[in-house]
Amino acid sequence: MTKSIKTVLPELRFAIESVAPVGGDRLPSERELSKSLGCSRETLRGCYDILEAEGSLWRHVGQGTFRGRRPRHMPVKETLLVEGATPPDLMRARLIVEPQVAAEAAQHADKSDVIKLRSKVAGGRAARDRSECEQADDAFHRAVAETSRNPVLVGFLIYLSGARRRVVWQREWDRTYRRIAPNEFQTIHSDQHSKIVDAIEAADPAAALRAMEAHLKSIELMILDPTPHQRRE
Repeated sequence: MTKSIKTVLPELRFAIESVAPVGGDRLPSERELSKSLGCSRETLRGCYDILEAEGSLWRHVGQGTFRGRRPRHMPVKETLLVEGATPPDLMRARLIVEPQVAAEAAQHADKSDVIKLRSKVAGGRAARDRSECEQADDAFHRAVAETSRNPVLVGFLIYLSGARRRVVWQREWDRTYRRIAPNEFQTIHSDQHSKIVDAIEAADPAAALRAMEAHLKSIELMILDPTPHQRRE
């Protein structure tokens, strides 16, 4: 007896939590999923129609089916490029770009920008778990980019933020957060963020660049080097 859409739909929802746990993850092929769910491809596509209509997934012919709503800030091909990014790829890109973004911010910040940045630092200190800590960190870095008054830099930071939501990055971030005492992890992050804001407030581009570079190198070391080491200067 052929399984109906009504039967397969809840099974598919459950399967997606395992095979595509993070928004933007690509689902297995229709052949693989229909086989694992014991249904026809036609039935699976009917389930996809329902999930796509409610914004739980999106599809692109020839490129696959992805969890979540279709991204509006980047073309499909760029989304796939982000999907292949490894944590080392992402950290190198951030180290190339974000120190310069901080330097730009130091040249354009006004009093209201500094107040906003201080509030983002406070949000990081108040984060209660890994998810809130990451959200606060993302919000801080985006605020720095916005302070640069350059929409291209803001867009690039949004692009990098999308890469940070990839499952491979999330796994490394979670492993790091669990390995290091959460309070220490938050304190290190927040103290480093505060130094960046100090340099921006002082309108010192060189100091802002150095503070951001030191911060990102600290993250790189914590995430990519699992061995114990001294994390404070």
